[in-house]
Amino acid sequence: MADHQDDEDLELALKMSMQYNPPEPKRSKPIEETGSGSGESPEAKTRRLQRELMAAAAEKRMLSFPKSPPPPPQPKPRALASPITVANSCKEIGSGGGLELSPEESNQLFTMVFGNEVSRSILAQWTNQGIRFSPDPETTIGLVQHEGGPCGVLAALQAFVLKYLLYFPDDIGKDSPSLGLRTSKNHYVASDSFSSVPEEVKTRALVRSMCEILFMCGNNNRAVVASFLNPEDLNTNQKDEVMAAGLPIESASDLQKSLRFETFTTQSSALNKIEGTITAFQSRMGALLFLISALLSRGLDTVQNDRDDPNLPLVTAPFGHASQEIVNLLLCGEAVPNVFDGRMDLGGGMFLKGIPKNVEVGFLTLLESLNFCKVGQNLKSPKWPIWVVGSESHYTVLFALDPSVQEENELELRESQIRRAFDARDQSGGGGFISVEAFQQVVQETNIRLPTEKMNEICAMGFIVWSELWQVILELDRNLGGIKDSSGMMGKKVFDVYHFNGIAKSDINGGGQAMAVEGGTVPMQRPRLTRLNVSVPPKWTPEEYMASSSEKDSEVNQPKTAQHAPLVDCIRTRWSRATCSWAGDPPSIV
Repeated sequence: MADHQDDEDLELALKMSMQYNPPEPKRSKPIEETGSGSGESPEAKTRRLQRELMAAAAEKRMLSFPKSPPPPPQPKPRALASPITVANSCKEIGSGGGLELSPEESNQLFTMVFGNEVSRSILAQWTNQGIRFSPDPETTIGLVQHEGGPCGVLAALQAFVLKYLLYFPDDIGKDSPSLGLRTSKNHYVASDSFSSVPEEVKTRALVRSMCEILFMCGNNNRAVVASFLNPEDLNTNQKDEVMAAGLPIESASDLQKSLRFETFTTQSSALNKIEGTITAFQSRMGALLFLISALLSRGLDTVQNDRDDPNLPLVTAPFGHASQEIVNLLLCGEAVPNVFDGRMDLGGGMFLKGIPKNVEVGFLTLLESLNFCKVGQNLKSPKWPIWVVGSESHYTVLFALDPSVQEENELELRESQIRRAFDARDQSGGGGFISVEAFQQVVQETNIRLPTEKMNEICAMGFIVWSELWQVILELDRNLGGIKDSSGMMGKKVFDVYHFNGIAKSDINGGGQAMAVEGGTVPMQRPRLTRLNVSVPPKWTPEEYMASSSEKDSEVNQPKTAQHAPLVDCIRTRWSRATCSWAGDPPSIV
């Protein structure tokens, strides 16, 4: 009977020593209370002492237990592999912090953006760029870029911001009369009073632009808004780390720990979310955060399917520039790598992917003037006269206040019709030539009736070059499908455009370095807004131009002080033989 009591006491002591929040431990009663007195046997006394020692040891172990509550269960990561997966698995959860990526998808996202090996300098560029407007009054409607790298994200977003500020003032509030549309010659023209735009109007234009781009990436069905953890949600050590060096994003593991996302299926809910967290996008991680939001809205697997080579990072080495795929994603909603229209059939079931549809804001590039690529009409002739301008290393923005600069006269309409038919059959990657068989299709589709001898002449080489075909069209009578212009003045245009370069960084090259040393300060390159006057002369044939130039130069609207800069070469890819002039320093696209 005594042995059974010993076993029970030992079991109770062990239980108490292992309990998280134990009850008061059971103790043996003093001898005086038991009434045993001095008559207790030696064996019973030994067993009693053993029980008391075990209970005391158990109590000591219990007191050493921590009093903190049990750790909360870890949230289950939500996969973000494709749009369908996300749409079905994610729900709008308001301001509750959002869902997290799985470790596998964090690795996929980080590798997709930066590759397997990324330098600290590139990471620094992309984690120190917020989405902020210029503080300078003359460039106050422009987004500022402080370092190289994220300019592709900022320029695309800038183009949409300008669309709302210039052409949709009612969508961003009635208190924006400074950029309201005015009527001029039956056209709506935006005002150029850029410096007086209220801060809240610019912010609403930014929020609208971000929402439009994200829904476009999500096939107009959804938008994913990414965010980083609020410091208030971090533990003490993590808070100290953030206070010391900011939220570090140096690996996929860092991304998985700190990134959260929410999915919205209505524009109103997405607008409310973006507006409520706009300060996060204005912070130093803003540009990267918006790029991640666009990628997640598109779906990681879908982005990879958009690309011709998904093994290359979207941020290009060694300088960390945004790739054309990033720019195209933000302009057309698909991360395609090329700028021509549609797809190019390489045969054998292989295709190169270009821009699938006409876009809201467009794209021009210096590389086209150097014959490295051919920008298609989808990007070259957007719905609104706003273009991201690409150079070898930077992205800027060109825009017009008058939508009529996009309107085509009779010659331009005919040229666009024939050019689209030609480009649809050009499989040279923008080289500007097609086969004889393809040319026969173009002639039939565009109702061109060439004389037999001219047809034989143009087909003699076995392929047709666009520049040669266009000269034939210019010399062909209108009743035969050509556009011969007896006046020689068809196609003449004069208008103004504006160019914005948002870069604002230290200039320590050449003389700037000497100034920095001598004066003790580093000169700054500030954001610049330049107004250019563009004059597009008539489209002469070479023979007409040479014969008529001496007597018609005064009629051709060519500025007396025509100036040149690389930007002019970009403009000429949109308006052939355009001449430009401006006041002050030449506009820079680098």
